[in-house]
Amino acid sequence: MAYLFTSESVSEGHPDKVADQISDALLDNFLAFDPESKVACETLVTTGQVVLAGEVKSKTYLDVQNLAREVINEIGYTKGAYQFSGDSCGVISLIHEQSQDINQGVDRSSKEEQGAGDQGMMFGYATKETANYMPLALDISHKILIELAKLRREGKEIPYLRPDSKSQVTIEYSDDNIPQRIVAIVVSTQHDDFDTDDNTMLAKIKEDIVKILMPRVIAQLPEYVQQLFNDKIVYHINPTGKFVIGGPHGDTGLTGRKIIVDTYGGKGAHGGGAFSGKDPSKVDRSAAYASRHIAKNLVAAGVADEILVQVSYAIGVVEPTSIFVDTYGSSNVELTDGEIAQKVAELFDMRPAAIESRLKLRNPIYKETAAYGHMGKESKTVRKVFESPYSGKVELDVELFTWEKLDYVDKVKQAFGL
Repeated sequence: MAYLFTSESVSEGHPDKVADQISDALLDNFLAFDPESKVACETLVTTGQVVLAGEVKSKTYLDVQNLAREVINEIGYTKGAYQFSGDSCGVISLIHEQSQDINQGVDRSSKEEQGAGDQGMMFGYATKETANYMPLALDISHKILIELAKLRREGKEIPYLRPDSKSQVTIEYSDDNIPQRIVAIVVSTQHDDFDTDDNTMLAKIKEDIVKILMPRVIAQLPEYVQQLFNDKIVYHINPTGKFVIGGPHGDTGLTGRKIIVDTYGGKGAHGGGAFSGKDPSKVDRSAAYASRHIAKNLVAAGVADEILVQVSYAIGVVEPTSIFVDTYGSSNVELTDGEIAQKVAELFDMRPAAIESRLKLRNPIYKETAAYGHMGKESKTVRKVFESPYSGKVELDVELFTWEKLDYVDKVKQAFGL
C-alpha cells in the first residue's frame, strides 16, 4: 500500500532562523580573526530585543551588538511596522569565557589528539532520490522558501511579502519507495496588512503563491520531479488566515530549535544536537557534517541507494565510541551493514581534529548554513570580508559546504570493489 511522507522548511525570517543566523555570524567573525576560537553562542530574539549568551575562548574581541544588527537588517527586518528591526532593537550580550573544565578535555599538546567537545551521537544521511542526495520533500520545501525570499526582495510580483514564512510538502510513495505524486503543499507567509477584507486578502495571497511562486519553483526542478506535480495537489496557503504579526514579534526565536529543518526533514535520524553557534570542536556539528560526507559519498559510489551513518563520542576522548551504518536493505554490495561500517572506519578518520582538517572547518563558513538547511547545498569557494573596530580587516577565500563534496567516491569504489 502506498504511503505518505512530509517534510517542512522555514525561511530565513523565521524567528528561530534569525537566532541561528546571528549565532553563526558571530562564530564566523570569531574564526575569521582567530581560527582557534572556541565558541558556543546562543541567541534569543523577541519583540524589539536580542539576547546573546554563551561561552567563548578567543584572542579577538568583537562588537557583537553591531554584528547582530547587521544580520537582522540583511534578513529584511528593517521597518518599524515589524516591531523588530536591526536599527532599533535592543541587543544584550551575556557572553562569557568558556569553562576550563570543558576546555581541558578538548585542547591537547598535539592537535591530532584533540578530544571531542562533548559526548553524544550524530547522524548523516543520503538517498539517491534527488541529484543532491537529499530527501525530495525537504528539497522542494527549501526551494519554495528560497524562491519566496527572492520574490520578497524583488518586491515586484508579490510586493506585500514580509520575512517570516514556512513551507511543507507531502509526497505519496509506492511500496518500493518511489515518489508517485505530490499530495499537499503548505505555505504560510507573513504579509503586509491589506486594505481589503480578510477573505479577499487570503484569496489574493493564495492566487499569487499558486500562480507566481510555484511555477518559478517547478521550473528549477528536474523533469522527473516536475511530473509529480498535478492538478489534484491540495494547497493550504496561510491556513490560519491573516499573518501580519510575525517574526520575533509574533514568536520568540531561539538558536537550535529547527534541527530537523537543518538536516533531513525527518528522514534518517537525528542525534539531538543543534549546529548553529558552535565551533567545530563541538562534534554535534563537525561529526554531523562528517557523517553526511560519508553517507553521500557511499551512495554516490553505489554502495547503497540509501544510507544512514551514526557516529558517537565521549567528551574529551579522541576516537569515536562507535560507527554504525544502516542501508535500509538497499545495499548493492555483498557485505552486511556491520561490515560496511568497518570499512567506513578504515576509510574515514573520525577523530575530531581529522574532521576539522579534512572538511576545512576552522574557516568562517557557517553563516551560509544557518538558513534553508546545512545539507544538500553546493560546495563552492567564495571571498569573504570581515571588519572589526578592534582587529582591522580580513579578506579570506573560503570553501563552503565541504561536506557536500564527492571527493571520496573513487576511494569508496576501490575499497568496496565497485
